[in-house]
This record gives sequence, C-alpha cells and structure tokens, in this order.
Amino acid sequence: MENKDLLEHLQEYLTPRRKELFEKVLSQRTDHLTVAVQDVYQLHNTSAVVRSCDVFGIQNLHIIEENLPRRIDKEIAMGAQKWVDVHRYNSTKECISNLKAKGYRIVATSPHGNSTTLEKFDLSKPAAIFFGTEKDGLSEEVLNAADESITIPMYGFTESLNISVAAAIILQSLRSRLDSSNIPWQYSEMEKHEIRMSWTKKTIKNSEEIIERFLSQ
Repeated sequence: MENKDLLEHLQEYLTPRRKELFEKVLSQRTDHLTVAVQDVYQLHNTSAVVRSCDVFGIQNLHIIEENLPRRIDKEIAMGAQKWVDVHRYNSTKECISNLKAKGYRIVATSPHGNSTTLEKFDLSKPAAIFFGTEKDGLSEEVLNAADESITIPMYGFTESLNISVAAAIILQSLRSRLDSSNIPWQYSEMEKHEIRMSWTKKTIKNSEEIIERFLSQ
C-alpha cells in the first residue's frame, strides 16, 4: 500500500465535496466484472464504452488493438477516461491470457449458438465480457477461447446492436443483478487505497511536484 501519509497530504488539495464524491463512487466500484473490446473501428464506440464502464462502476477496461490502434475521444468519454483504468494490448492472445491468469471467465457477446440470456448468466465468479467489431463481431480466436457466451434478446429483423449500445445494456443488467446479490463484488481496503491515490493524483495539477517535495522532507 502506498504511503498513507502521502495520500492524506495530497487530499489536502481536494475540496471536501471532491473527497466525499471519491468515497461514494469508490464504494460502488467493482472488478468482479470487467470489459474487453476487440479492434473496434469507430472511435466514438470505444469512447462510449469507457463512459459506460464509469457509469456502471466497472473500474477496468481492456482494449485490444491488434489491427486498429485507437485513442479515446475525450468529448464522447466525457472525462470517464480519468476514472476508468484502460489497459491496451497488441494481441488478443495476450489479453485473454492476462485475464485468465487473474481468474476471469472469458465471456463472449454473441447472438448465435447457445448463448445465455442476461437474466440466466451466472455471476458468482468474476467475468470478462468481450465485445467485437461493429461489422463482424468477435473473432474466432475469442469465440474459441470463451468459456461461455451471452446474448441480448432481440425481436426485430436486425440481429445486432451497436457495440456501445450493447455494452450499456449488458453492463446495466449485470450490474443491477450484482447489486441485489450476496456476491462479494466490492474492492478490498488496500485496493480502494490504490484507486483513491490514482484518482487524487489525476485531480491535482502538478501532483508529481507536490509528491517530490513531500518525499524530500
């Protein structure tokens, strides 16, 4: 755990309202669910997913840029990129291996096959929800590596949704179910401390200079 005295010193630069907001949001953050997006073409879609992760309390987003390196559109993300930890990968294999090593089930989003509906999806174990490209969806590599798949019921002629819309629907549904469950989805106090430190640094201008002065005392 980073120095507690350092965090207390840094938070002296925050308003009471900001500190209170940090604690409120932090109490609702989770890593029980995480999101991964694979080679999403439209910049605004990835940025909108970042925003949805923040809205629904998902702390970590994994972006696979095997073919399409993309930046985050700050106007669409609406500042959410400051509060969500974005992890970037050059290969799908690397992302999947990393998430599996952390104990996540790999969950594909797909309207085909024997996909589970959101209401029946088992939330008891950590899950990494994968979303694919706008046109082709997830690659065969992800589909073959997936432990299971989920789907959003659809009733029209169209059998797919825009990725940002699909992500918002799925995250809202699963997060709502998680909140009403007995699953221990909250962060530990040590993990909260690390996130609190990160958010505080990002909020304060010249935070590195302040830290340097504090550590030199």
